[in-house]
Amino acid sequence: MKLHTRAQSAQQSHNASPIVLVHGLFGSLDNLGVLARELITDFDVIQVDMRNHGLSPRSDVMTYPAMAQDLIDTLDQLSIDKAIFIGHSMGGKAVMAATKIAPQRIDKLVAIDIAPVDYRVRRHDEIFAAINAVSESGVTSRQDAAALMSEHIPEDGVIQFLLKSFASGEWRFNVPVLWDQYSHIVGWETVPAWDRPALFIRGGNSPYVDETHRDALLAQFPQARAHVVAGAGHWVHAEKPQAVVRAIRRYLDAE
Repeated sequence: MKLHTRAQSAQQSHNASPIVLVHGLFGSLDNLGVLARELITDFDVIQVDMRNHGLSPRSDVMTYPAMAQDLIDTLDQLSIDKAIFIGHSMGGKAVMAATKIAPQRIDKLVAIDIAPVDYRVRRHDEIFAAINAVSESGVTSRQDAAALMSEHIPEDGVIQFLLKSFASGEWRFNVPVLWDQYSHIVGWETVPAWDRPALFIRGGNSPYVDETHRDALLAQFPQARAHVVAGAGHWVHAEKPQAVVRAIRRYLDAE
């Protein structure tokens, strides 16, 4: 399916391949806006809402092969032959899954704070509880929603992140499907080795990528380069945007 997108043209002489920015779970195309604002100087940039998020179509399926196909379908609809993909968390997995179905359509690949593994852990139950509490209450203001969510989520930053997808008393992600398909979202189907340089950026304080994932990562992405951003957590691009942009630019300029 074609995803809802926001496309911006480079401000000056630009590269042939555009950058496609792919957000994570409970996000929207706005979430990687900080990267878009930095990269638009010399790259065409396309931000996407993933299926069941933002203004993109809804579906009962939330697997990575399906999400990867959405990305390729969107390139087709935009008449783009090849793109540089940058994905955070769930978006990073969707990008990695695309290397299996259409490796020739991927110019370069950046995965932010995610590994190509089945995590077999539930990290979002408190978030689902907070979201459902808001839905069941019928509140329509973000202030009232935040008060309810604080009973389940201690981090105000996480609450504010989620509320970016709350409008007129409705969530802009498909909560029942995300809950039903959660095992697919944290899971993974191994992809064939993508034998081109790929960049994996992780937050030094994040549990999402560590040494236990090294073998699985290198088996699927044997030319992977790693960059650790000290003092950052899972939302490393929001916490340390300049460090992330510098790492991305070094990778893009190296080839």
